[in-house]
Amino acid sequence: MSFFSSPFLLGFDEFEQRLDRMAKAADGYPPYNIERLSDEDGSEAFLISIAVAGFTEDDLEITLEDNQLLIRGRQSDEPGREFLHRGIAARQFQRSFLLADGMKVEGADLKDGLLNINIVRPNIQKVAKRIKIGS
Repeated sequence: MSFFSSPFLLGFDEFEQRLDRMAKAADGYPPYNIERLSDEDGSEAFLISIAVAGFTEDDLEITLEDNQLLIRGRQSDEPGREFLHRGIAARQFQRSFLLADGMKVEGADLKDGLLNINIVRPNIQKVAKRIKIGS
C-alpha cells in the first residue's frame, strides 16, 4: 500500500508512476547541480546544470512531456579511429526531472561542457472558488 492510495489523494496515480520511474532511472552519470534563484516579484527560477563534456548540441535532446523533463545524450563512435587507450568512453545517458504544475522551461544552452536548463515557476495568485450545489 502506498502513500498515494489514500482516499484523500484523488488522481495522483500517474504522479506515483512517474516517481517510481524516476527512482529506477537514478544513477550518478552525468553529475548535475540544481540552483534556486528568486526574483523580486515572488516568482522562483531554477537552473539545472548538467556536466556533458564531449557532447555537442546534436548529441543532446531535451523533451518536456507531461511535467517530466527528460534529457538524453547519445554519442557515437567515429569509424576508422584506432585507440591505443580509451579512457573517455562514448557513453549514453538519460536524466529525468519531475516538474510541478505551472513550472515552465524557459530554455537551455550549452557552454564550457555544461548544459544549463532554465526553469521558472511564476508567482500564481491562489483563487478560492465556491461550488454551487445542484438539486
